[in-house]
Amino acid sequence: MSQNPKARLILEDGTSFEGYSFGAARSVSGEVVFNTAMTGYPESLTDPSYSGQILVITYPLVGNYGVPRHEVQDHLEKFYESDRIHIRALVISDYSFEYSHWNAVESLDAWLRDNDVPGVYGVDTRQITKIIRERGVMLGKVAVEGCGVPEEFVDPNRENLVAKVSAGGVETYGDGELRIVLVDCGCKYNIVRCLTKRGATVIRVPWDFDFTQLEYDGVMLSNGPGDPQMCGKTIENIRKAMAIGKPIFGICLGNQLLSIAAGATTYKLKYGHRSHNQPALMVGTNTAVITSQNHGYAVDTTTLDPDWEPYFVNLNDNTSEGIRHKTKPFFSVQFHPEASSGPVDTEFLFDHFIENIRNAKR
Repeated sequence: MSQNPKARLILEDGTSFEGYSFGAARSVSGEVVFNTAMTGYPESLTDPSYSGQILVITYPLVGNYGVPRHEVQDHLEKFYESDRIHIRALVISDYSFEYSHWNAVESLDAWLRDNDVPGVYGVDTRQITKIIRERGVMLGKVAVEGCGVPEEFVDPNRENLVAKVSAGGVETYGDGELRIVLVDCGCKYNIVRCLTKRGATVIRVPWDFDFTQLEYDGVMLSNGPGDPQMCGKTIENIRKAMAIGKPIFGICLGNQLLSIAAGATTYKLKYGHRSHNQPALMVGTNTAVITSQNHGYAVDTTTLDPDWEPYFVNLNDNTSEGIRHKTKPFFSVQFHPEASSGPVDTEFLFDHFIENIRNAKR
């Protein structure tokens, strides 16, 4: 019998799952989503796209390799995707109290406590996943014994989550010859790494910053959390950038924002795509790629302007996985080509982006 306090996950349909508390001893509310990845929980928990969400990890054993050390490389955390944990709470089946890894410095339990994030273990995560798949994503509460129960179910998508996770000011990385503006809507650090190692100077700007006033060679639109319709200022600036005509590359939320700027509409998925192994097909070819994804909204490509076309499509449910302009150097993908901890099948898209920039400068 665990000595940890009891804790519950309560879904908005009234379903309750009882387990035990680990991490911070506090009760919270948020949107319940599931992730099917087998590894990579340090990267997932620090992904800003999970802001406001209670994350259910379907892989049964979590915590067995602990948490990596904090090491800064090129002004960024080397082993994390941002500077802090962004999930509202973590729900898992079996928690490994013993961890072993060459790079581990503390337990997952301690890391969650350090970041004031609660966790629940000892629950049937397969059953939770089945409910979400059948009924759709729903709100939930994590109630820790002795900490009360949140009064309301809080829907994070009603907030401008991007404004909460975006950079507070302009930051520059690298010293390459190509100047790329990274519009930070909640960007993962590996986007910066993938650009700087390809000879770029990355100018990271806040989500609502009018970057069209800067000198730049290309624009990267980052991933991020929540409803893309909340980012009206970003969409306005993207339209300005499209009029300028320099290469644009969007990832995840960036794909949705570019699509809206191009005249398309978006919609909320039933339960979202959050995993390491989503198959996508490059439209018009027989090329299939395995991708990492984390998003709750998708683009309706039937609403695209005739100058645009689908780029990738999801082989599981045929939802859009990217768009591209037919004549101009604009493209975006719904998945993560910078995926950390993987897979890296689609990192070649960064090469394609850099090639577009070099061609535009000739």
